[in-house]
Amino acid sequence: MQIISKKIFLLTVFLLTVLQIYATHNRAGEITYEQIGQYRYRITLITYTWTKAPADRPEIDLFFGDGTSTTVPRKEEVYLPDEYKQNTYVTEHTYSGPGTFVITFEDPNRNEGVRNIPNSVNIMFALKTILQINPNLGENNTPVMLNYPIDKAAKDLVFIHNPNAYDPDGDSLSYKLAVCLGNDSQPIESYRLPEASVDITVDPISGDLIWDSPVYLGIYNIAIEIEEWRSGVKIGSIIRDMQIEVIETDNKPPKIDPIGPFCVEAGSLLQFTVTARDTATERIALTSTGGVYELENSPASFQEGATGMGIVHADFSWQTICEHVRKQPYMIIFKATDDNPDQVLSDYQNVTVEVVGPAPKNVQLVPTNNTIYVNWDASICSEVIGYKIYRKNRKENFVPDDCELGVPAYIGFEHIATVQGHSNSEYLDNNNDEGLTHGYEYCYMIVAFYADGAESYASYEVCTELTSGVPVILETSVTYTSETDGAIHLTWMKPIDFDSVANPGPYRYTIFPSNDLWGTGFTDPFFVPGINDTTYVDTLYNTLELPRIYKMGLYNYDSGTNSWNIIGVPEKASTIFLTLHGRDNEIELEIGENVPWENYQYLIYKQNPEGMEFDSLTTVYTPKFIDRGLVNGKTYCYKVKGMGKYGLDIIPSPLINFSQEACAMPTDTIPSCAPELVVYNNCDSLRNELIWTNPNNSCANDVIEYNIYYAPSLEADMELLTTIYNPDDTTFTHYPTGALAGCYIVSAVDSFQNESAHTNKVCVDNCDYYSLPNTFSPNEDGINDLFIPFPYQFIEKVEMTIYNRWGSLVFKTDDPDINWDGRDIITNQKVSSGVYYYVCDIWEYRLTGLELRNITGFINVFTGNAESKGEK
Repeated sequence: MQIISKKIFLLTVFLLTVLQIYATHNRAGEITYEQIGQYRYRITLITYTWTKAPADRPEIDLFFGDGTSTTVPRKEEVYLPDEYKQNTYVTEHTYSGPGTFVITFEDPNRNEGVRNIPNSVNIMFALKTILQINPNLGENNTPVMLNYPIDKAAKDLVFIHNPNAYDPDGDSLSYKLAVCLGNDSQPIESYRLPEASVDITVDPISGDLIWDSPVYLGIYNIAIEIEEWRSGVKIGSIIRDMQIEVIETDNKPPKIDPIGPFCVEAGSLLQFTVTARDTATERIALTSTGGVYELENSPASFQEGATGMGIVHADFSWQTICEHVRKQPYMIIFKATDDNPDQVLSDYQNVTVEVVGPAPKNVQLVPTNNTIYVNWDASICSEVIGYKIYRKNRKENFVPDDCELGVPAYIGFEHIATVQGHSNSEYLDNNNDEGLTHGYEYCYMIVAFYADGAESYASYEVCTELTSGVPVILETSVTYTSETDGAIHLTWMKPIDFDSVANPGPYRYTIFPSNDLWGTGFTDPFFVPGINDTTYVDTLYNTLELPRIYKMGLYNYDSGTNSWNIIGVPEKASTIFLTLHGRDNEIELEIGENVPWENYQYLIYKQNPEGMEFDSLTTVYTPKFIDRGLVNGKTYCYKVKGMGKYGLDIIPSPLINFSQEACAMPTDTIPSCAPELVVYNNCDSLRNELIWTNPNNSCANDVIEYNIYYAPSLEADMELLTTIYNPDDTTFTHYPTGALAGCYIVSAVDSFQNESAHTNKVCVDNCDYYSLPNTFSPNEDGINDLFIPFPYQFIEKVEMTIYNRWGSLVFKTDDPDINWDGRDIITNQKVSSGVYYYVCDIWEYRLTGLELRNITGFINVFTGNAESKGEK
């Protein structure tokens, strides 16, 4: 017995030893990859382990997400402070083609004692990275993390950590908390975030992990998912598992003075000094990491190794060049660490630097009488792939801030074109073949853009006017409203600085009219001779119902060809056309126009019903207005006076134009709310009682009748059953034929025949009428001689079978009335007195249609014949 006990003891010790070998091992890690061919990748796994653990992993198994895996030998091991070791495993793998692949690594055990992962020593340690191969996205590499995923935090002090990730492709990165992974690389179900006195979060943009503040001492693991984005599309992600040890200390970490952010033009030198402070008795060391130090050309530099007692300064310097321009800002992490003998603590400062492309230079404008030719110098940065052209019809005098890229929307410039190519530095602005309008100063700014979407600073604002030589329309005002005799007064300004030598007379103005507001279908013109007469009255037109637009040009006569030739490009301008929309107690005024000037306000006039004069009602600054508080069924008339101007001071202002007079009647088009309906079915009298609410008591005041709709089943269409013409009558009794089941809707109709929504559908079902007695006596005494159901309704058919106590069939029928006279179906003899069992399938009409219901039971039969025990 002692030998057996000893063997059990030794076996237990052995098992515990084996578990210890695999335990207290993995603490943190991540998987990254580098694309080295079309479908070939160099994949790197880095793990962080405890140096005192007996377990070691000279090789690991890595799974590529395409159904294959390989054993990877360790390439490098680096011993870190605090008994940590960094293990690096590198392999290469070729995928068969495009797709999304989940690269994973699993190891039997995490280290023991992780407070936020119960029983962590027996929980799988797993890492996951998602690789997306898509030829349309181009080459892609994972971000590179420059800070170790192991750190220390002080109890009750705010802890900040940043992975300091940079993307070698310039892709955008986002950060979020994730759940640590376990078996099958799935989230650990028992995982929970560490306790915090306030909160624990990750900044989605900077990646700062902020733990405010640790509550309990111990070891914790946190997973951070780092996502890659390109052109707004997620193209990959890494789940990084990191470990934080919370310690007790009276030490306070050093503090770095605030720095940045910075925006710097490519080609400029960025220099600044980093300062950290602590108590005078502690020495501080400053270090820095970031992608700017890893650049192949013109990397940044930092005064590494700078230390100081109580205060330390270190200089940062970076000579930026064009190839540094990218949409994603660069992130630089500065770390200040003290030398406290009790516990070393650190502070981090996350600084962003955005390298911006230089603005396009030497923008030149060459105007004609309807176009402007724009050109500029090609960017000094060869990485530029095109230019964006912006225009505004007045000067803005915009001066961008250091971090204000491109042309911001708030200054009112319109993006009118994009040209592709570094050397493509010209553009002809003809307003999309419509021609530019006279009367404005046109201002332009140019922005260069790069392959990743980064934009340069905007060029200086450059402005010009169109060359003169065409008339400028000033007025298209309706002076009389009529279906047949309407009149419109036209006024224009003759060409400024007109060159009569280049364009000798005689002259005439040609005016083409159209009743399409947007200027199609111009009809035969009318003419105004000479150059000095600048008015015309267009008469005999339906100004009541139709707008009017004019295309006007100045022509000179060529005696050599006996023809009139246009000088410049015609201008277009329409009347103000007022459209009215009558609604419940209101009329909406919609102002339509197509004019080359800008109407900056509209005066609304309303006809006085007593004097028939138009009185000023209000002034609006947008082309819509609603006149409320009107009486339904009454006619109201309006007209509008537009006040406008061009952008040049030489053109007179304000430009005053009237619309036609328009009339409309407000009409109630808004239905009341739907009545609330309740339906009761009365099984005894076979009727349905409907009761509903009167909307006039809650949400309306002009309901005059109700429509009642009915459908015999859920699937059937609702049809009008009846109309109740008294709004105070809110009940109705329905005697349906065939079945009580059915659905009802009650709608309210107001005095303008607006019907409420059909949203109050209420359905009721049939009563369960069909039932059977449990006794009958077929002894031919004229009383209870037939087995029949109680009175019933809504039954199509039944299948009734009756059995004796031995299970033999004695009766069968599909007649709902049954009418069994007690005779055996085979012998035609009266059955013996006794208990019989029945099964009855009933097809009855219900709300959902014809449904099958099954009932079973017993029948006590009294025939006067003694029960035969041998009867079967």
